[in-house]
Amino acid sequence: MVRETEISNQFGFRIYELVPMKGVYLIKTDKGNKCLKKVNYGIQKIMYLYKAKEHIIQNGYERVDRYVLTPDGCPYALVNDDIYVVTEWIEGRECDFKKIEELKKAALNLANFHLSARGFIPDENLKVRNDIGKLPTTLEKRVATLNKMYDIARKNKKKSEFDEIYMSNVNFYINLAKDAMNFLDMNMYFKVCNDSIKESVLCHHDYTYHNIIFDNDGNTYIVDFDYCKAEVQIYDVATLMIKALKRLNWNSDYAKIILDSYNSVRQITKEEYNILKTLLIFPQRFWRLANRYYYKEAGWNEQSFIRKLKEIIDERENYMNFLEKMHEIM
Repeated sequence: MVRETEISNQFGFRIYELVPMKGVYLIKTDKGNKCLKKVNYGIQKIMYLYKAKEHIIQNGYERVDRYVLTPDGCPYALVNDDIYVVTEWIEGRECDFKKIEELKKAALNLANFHLSARGFIPDENLKVRNDIGKLPTTLEKRVATLNKMYDIARKNKKKSEFDEIYMSNVNFYINLAKDAMNFLDMNMYFKVCNDSIKESVLCHHDYTYHNIIFDNDGNTYIVDFDYCKAEVQIYDVATLMIKALKRLNWNSDYAKIILDSYNSVRQITKEEYNILKTLLIFPQRFWRLANRYYYKEAGWNEQSFIRKLKEIIDERENYMNFLEKMHEIM
């Protein structure tokens, strides 16, 4: 239950209508349409994200869902034990990766965002959100998790359909994960890390279709910075490519479109290409889905998990064909 009166009082606007959307509310107020969100993280993270977003805006990239402040300059409202944030509502539609022009704009937009998402030094009293340098350890842990989840499935006395499919296919993906680990050039990786630390870069960390909004004038916005942190920026490029290419049958022509568009604004270095290829080789989606299933991280029903797992396995041939062609376009 949303306490509209308390939120209205704290932000200093009047709410006329509250419309439930995906995980947020569109609120129509006397000061225009806003986005209301109840967050499940603390004030420290809110302040980090607020400061990061303001820094990006001041650096020249203004097309974000900017926080609305209370009259005393606070980017959140406390209502009993709940925390709410309000951002500007971006009137528009989500990006459609199947439309080439929108895919190009998404890549161009990401490059422009990356140019402004640097030079951010958080206040000393804020908890640092930083994943720079963690990729090798992360890959090792995820390979170990793939093996642990195999043990969980194997030990289940009454095996589910998901268990059976997972057990039949996991070795292929473990080998692929090991290929990714072996492909990562540590000297190249840590050069990018050192450069990223020097430049104090930020990464959106969830750059996918529903966070890329085209407004009514055709401008491209980025929304939902919940996962924003210090990280090598090529991570965002990998996310965009994976999220788009899985919808495009892993067609390498579309991969080239993304890279050409991004490179026209910000050139990807040879060291970043090594990281990008590593992230594309690692079976992230297979690992994530199994992790959500075996460690109860998502509230989907059994059939949804099975359907998603079959989709990943069914696209294996296209995916492997893409990996073979990947080196030609990078």
